[in-house]
Amino acid sequence: MQTTPQTFIDARRIGGFDDPGAYFGKAVASEDATSYRPVISLFAIAALLVVALTWLMLGAVFAGRSVEWFIAIAMVLLDLQKLQDVERFETMFLNCDLLAQRWVRYEFVYPLVETGAGLLMLAGVFTWLSAPAALIIASIGAVSVFKAVYIDKRDLKCACVGGKSKVPLGLVSLTENLMMIGMAIWMLSKL
Repeated sequence: MQTTPQTFIDARRIGGFDDPGAYFGKAVASEDATSYRPVISLFAIAALLVVALTWLMLGAVFAGRSVEWFIAIAMVLLDLQKLQDVERFETMFLNCDLLAQRWVRYEFVYPLVETGAGLLMLAGVFTWLSAPAALIIASIGAVSVFKAVYIDKRDLKCACVGGKSKVPLGLVSLTENLMMIGMAIWMLSKL
């Protein structure tokens, strides 16, 4: 590889940026390699935020609302990832979402609705609005992911953690949607 800086070991040119890793027997990760690191990090941060929030609000590490708060915080953090590069997210989302393929503006509406629903659920207000909104978008998302991955057998990257995702579409996105569906049903049952 003819990149800079060049590396020399014992007066022998090894090469550019990736080459020393190969020289020392370390495999260089492909830019397209699957990585669940963003999802694991996001859910771990959401869990830690819930522990801090539960401790601050209730003086405990875990309480009845902890699961609700975890899902709501995860929804908002996932949307933060999506909104970092909206154009790339929209392109990836359009590849799999059934409603976005029919109504293109839905690719812009989806993360805003999910963020709003997550924030309202976290605050525990306007459940009559947030729960049905989350239920609708999550149901469309779950059906779309299931069709794209398990019926059409398409090999797509997940738009759930933003446009630069190396997470394959499937379990993570389906889990995100099923969590939102469960949360919405739970919140509606409490009305």
